[in-house]
Amino acid sequence: MHKQKSAPDYVLLGATLALLLIGMIMVYSASAAWATYRFEDAFFFVKRQLFFAGTGVVLMLLVMRVDYWTWRTYSKLLVIICFILLIVVLIPGVGLVRGGARSWLGVGAFSIQPSEFMKIAMIIFLANYLALNQKRIVSFTKGLVPSLGIVLIAFGMIMLQPDLGTGAVMVGTCVIMIFIAGARIRHFVFLGLLGVAGFVGLVVSAPYRVQRITSFLDPWSDPLGSGFQIIQSLFAIGPGGLLGMGLGESRQKYFYLPEPQTDFIFAILAEEMGFVGGAIVIVFFSILFWRGVRIALGAPDLFGSFLATGIISMVAIQVMINIGVVTGLMPVTGITLPLLSYGGSSLTLMLVSLGVLLNISRQAR
Repeated sequence: MHKQKSAPDYVLLGATLALLLIGMIMVYSASAAWATYRFEDAFFFVKRQLFFAGTGVVLMLLVMRVDYWTWRTYSKLLVIICFILLIVVLIPGVGLVRGGARSWLGVGAFSIQPSEFMKIAMIIFLANYLALNQKRIVSFTKGLVPSLGIVLIAFGMIMLQPDLGTGAVMVGTCVIMIFIAGARIRHFVFLGLLGVAGFVGLVVSAPYRVQRITSFLDPWSDPLGSGFQIIQSLFAIGPGGLLGMGLGESRQKYFYLPEPQTDFIFAILAEEMGFVGGAIVIVFFSILFWRGVRIALGAPDLFGSFLATGIISMVAIQVMINIGVVTGLMPVTGITLPLLSYGGSSLTLMLVSLGVLLNISRQAR
């Protein structure tokens, strides 16, 4: 166990809470019309967001006081539990189907997404593995294959749901961690070629993924089908201009952009708050990444360094994919914008992860 400093990284904490506050305002603005139509309660989504954000902040502040080495002790157990949950969610009648994916466990409206838990558990497990086996990581068979093997097994199970977005974030995060640990670039080039071939195979195996790629390249080829979300997202961003149409003044949230409070919340923010509003959010995320990298570099041991790297990489990848999708730079994937999008287990777990990062900051050099 470590001797902890009293103060966490207040800049990181401030940026996190600022993004959470912006998210709360935008969830209400983006969802009020849809919530009124569907539930006859304009505050339906924001009340639930407030509950999950409140729970997440309390857990973040509690986890911030728990020595991060505690997670190392339970790293194997956490991954085993998450593998069991990934099996259970696939059982018909047990796992809940939403948006065409059997990704949820729960009762009624309150549910959890096991793949979200697996992302965090895998980061903790891999950070421990890399800390114990860093010298082996230069070996393809003794270091790289075992570390990536368990990640790819988890990815395969997530793809059975199927949930390409969450799986891609997990794999991308783990690849960054392994690269930082000292894996050889030529090994990554070889695996990268295999990965591209595998990705093409995954896309070709599912017609809806092929449609997403073609709609990304030319959304107007199917404007009322696979290209609909991208087109409506760009219709939101365009009129926003420099300063936006004003808070609450979005037009696209009135049943043009599907479920605007989740994956496409950045489009509504850009429409209402303009380029300036979008830039402010990106600045806050940039502060988050900067402080995360500082914490990883200053961590007192390898485990802390790899753990901080994993957490901040996960956030960065999700932000880049979400904003890339919303602005038409990437094909549509079901990835929420961390701390801003409406979400239950994803929002709470993101705050818990940042709590772990804040604990590392209390001990960083």
